[in-house]
Amino acid sequence: MGGVDTSLRMIIGQIDASKTENIIIHGVKDNGNFIDSQGNSVREYLLPIERDIHPFKDLKCLIKALLIVRKEKPDIIHGHSAKGGLIANFLGYFLKSKPVYHTPQAYSYLSTSNKLKKQLFIFIERVMKNRNSILLACSESELKRGLVEVKYPKEKVLLFNNCINEIQLAQDNSSINNFYLPENYICTVGRPSYQKNIELMIEIIKEVKISIPDIHLVVMGVGVVSPNTENVKRLISEYNLDGNITLIDWIERDKILEIVSKSKFYISTARYEGLPYAIIESLALKKAIIATNCDGNRDLVIDEFNGYLIDAERIDLFVDKCIKLYVNDEIRNGFEKNSFSYFKEKFDLKVNIYSLEKIYINGI
Repeated sequence: MGGVDTSLRMIIGQIDASKTENIIIHGVKDNGNFIDSQGNSVREYLLPIERDIHPFKDLKCLIKALLIVRKEKPDIIHGHSAKGGLIANFLGYFLKSKPVYHTPQAYSYLSTSNKLKKQLFIFIERVMKNRNSILLACSESELKRGLVEVKYPKEKVLLFNNCINEIQLAQDNSSINNFYLPENYICTVGRPSYQKNIELMIEIIKEVKISIPDIHLVVMGVGVVSPNTENVKRLISEYNLDGNITLIDWIERDKILEIVSKSKFYISTARYEGLPYAIIESLALKKAIIATNCDGNRDLVIDEFNGYLIDAERIDLFVDKCIKLYVNDEIRNGFEKNSFSYFKEKFDLKVNIYSLEKIYINGI
């Protein structure tokens, strides 16, 4: 689910299958059925991988992964996500001549406010990488963290931005009418969690409502690993925002894109990101964006060019910019045009996939 799943499907569906064969090892609870660029099913192996650290279970996963890799004898190992990267780097110790790429999609230590826990996670990242480990960052922000905090040498760091293909919306969009959305709304995609910080968004909507009583926020992605859902619902009720906010469970990507396309603008209050696909999709859909000035967001939103970047503690500024963007068609239209041009320049997969093919074939 989420960004890692999207990244894998985008890459495998676009990279030249006549040059690169993909074999995927993923968790038993993850979505499967990956299709390559020639329409063939990709071979998959399942492991009982879990998001959190479980020493005994993780050791079993490492052993099983090693057996799989020794059987398949790959030329390259590419670990996606924090846990996937740890497993990939572990395998690199045994396959000494094989390059091991790691794309964290946001380092795990960003997920905690506990300083001791954060330092522990950084220590693990540093220790697990080996002489064959190469950071293949998904954003400029992630690349900088790899250099400064995880201490990768400069010659072991590469960038391949998360990318998508240009979006073609479905002709029949009648199914989204089932959500009974108003004509005008703003939207976000993100599970209620520490990372996405939906609570801040609720606080913003409470204040915006004073100036725009019919302001409406649509939150998509609720229900899948969403530990803060009940707290978000409590705040909505406490602030009397039941008529101003719609929570939608995880739905098909085409429905999400349709809802985003019809919104006034996209909003993100995340504490951190890798390079969020939801915002990349918003760029491709010609949406203006208001976002926190954090890793990932700042790589996609240029302040006063295609939206506004705002420090998380500046609720007053969030409120002001939301109102301004909601009512000012001229500013919003300008941002929308710039969003699409920025997407075409930096985040179009059909253009950028060739750089990844070169990395895979030629190495660093």
